[in-house]
Amino acid sequence: MSENLEIPRRNALSGGANRERSLSFWEKIYLPEIFRGMWYTFKQMFQPKFTMKYPEERFEPPSIFRGRPVLVEDEGQERCVACGLCARACPPLAISMQASEINDDPKERYPTFFEINMLRCIYCGYCEEVCPEEAIVMSKDYDLVYATREEAVYDKSKLLVSKEELKDRLEYLREYKNRQFGQFWNFDEENNIHSVRNRDKRWETSLSLVEMIEEQRKEVKEPELDRT
Repeated sequence: MSENLEIPRRNALSGGANRERSLSFWEKIYLPEIFRGMWYTFKQMFQPKFTMKYPEERFEPPSIFRGRPVLVEDEGQERCVACGLCARACPPLAISMQASEINDDPKERYPTFFEINMLRCIYCGYCEEVCPEEAIVMSKDYDLVYATREEAVYDKSKLLVSKEELKDRLEYLREYKNRQFGQFWNFDEENNIHSVRNRDKRWETSLSLVEMIEEQRKEVKEPELDRT
């Protein structure tokens, strides 16, 4: 027999529904719960204080902290090759750049200008995740002050930070977030002055990903056969 949907269901307002449980007298007057909350607050008054006296005492964030995004500067030049992945992945469209090429530049491409609107930035870290060159990372800088909207737009002069200052964050990314670092591509540690397609010395665009893996397996097996 089908249910009659025109008849309203029983609910707490109709008076005919059973309650989940019956409240006792003390629960109905709420006084025990009020006193319990006041007692907890009173105990917390004598607990050790952990509030920092900012700005005299400054918080030192751990390597997992996501502060303002910065560009990694290595040996006097930016690692960025102006691929544009960070700008495409940015949800609030806070990143803008313009790419250029110089024949004498071993990177082949570099950003003529790179800007981040910090008023739009939501510190999600997507730009850091998609960057193939580890050129943009989230720093520990959280103390940002702007007097005007123009000052909130950071150009390369404000974004470039030496890799020594970002060592903790770079090590964190390689150890925890990018576990495949150095496992497939046999590139040197100094991979910041060339583009992605030059990371592997024997890069062949005609090979598929599966074929490249097979080629690397053969290279590993050949030295073992030579030893035998």
